[in-house]
Amino acid sequence: MNYDNIISEVNNGIATITINRPSKLNALNKATIQELHSAFKEADEDKGVKVIIVTGSGKKAFVAGADISEFADFSVAQGKELAAKGHELLFDFVANLSTPVIAAVNGFALGGGLELAMAAHFRIASNNAKMGLPEVSLGVIPGYGGTQRLPQLVGKGRAMEMIMTAGMIDAQTALSLGLVNHVTAQEELLDLAESIAAKIMKNSSVAISAAIAAVNANYEDGLNGFEQEIQKFGEAFGTEDFKEGTTAFLEKRKAEFPGK
Repeated sequence: MNYDNIISEVNNGIATITINRPSKLNALNKATIQELHSAFKEADEDKGVKVIIVTGSGKKAFVAGADISEFADFSVAQGKELAAKGHELLFDFVANLSTPVIAAVNGFALGGGLELAMAAHFRIASNNAKMGLPEVSLGVIPGYGGTQRLPQLVGKGRAMEMIMTAGMIDAQTALSLGLVNHVTAQEELLDLAESIAAKIMKNSSVAISAAIAAVNANYEDGLNGFEQEIQKFGEAFGTEDFKEGTTAFLEKRKAEFPGK
């Protein structure tokens, strides 16, 4: 598909989705959120895609936040709808995608940008990255999952401080808090993402999808993560990937998984 605000490319089993609004520091407006939804959906449904990398264009920003001009005059009802629609189309959608999503944070990841990165299954960052949730400085709170995912990743106290101060942290601090998994030079960021993706791609896509669902279940109200793990573990025994993986192990050869 052709997009106005993003670039989506597939190479060697990796879909790279780049938010491409450099003049706006890649801020998320409604059109960009809709295009991201379409690109993630298309990549997830492509049997040839094993890993998705999401990043921002240019050297300054991953995503500098939401496009405030779009909602500055919204009513209470419109504000609730904005958050609900955002979760449906992008943030919850990405978090629950069956294909692994790596956020390659190159520069500023603020507000909705950090929330998008946190919706990914894990994050890596360039050494010039800055991350934060500045919403309370605008008289609002994070509305795209920030109040929920940040405490899960860094702990309640750290999350409360970041949200209440509206401050930014640098990449090394994010690494020490567990918000990102790796930090590297900006020019090496996508290479690192692709290197990690290559390791993921050696394994069973079917099993990885089940593992994502099981891990996520621990954070869903009304779901018992251990029960979900037992269910997904049992279901794995009925897959072609399980047959191939165990057979390859016993035959002392490299497994060739059928894929999605």
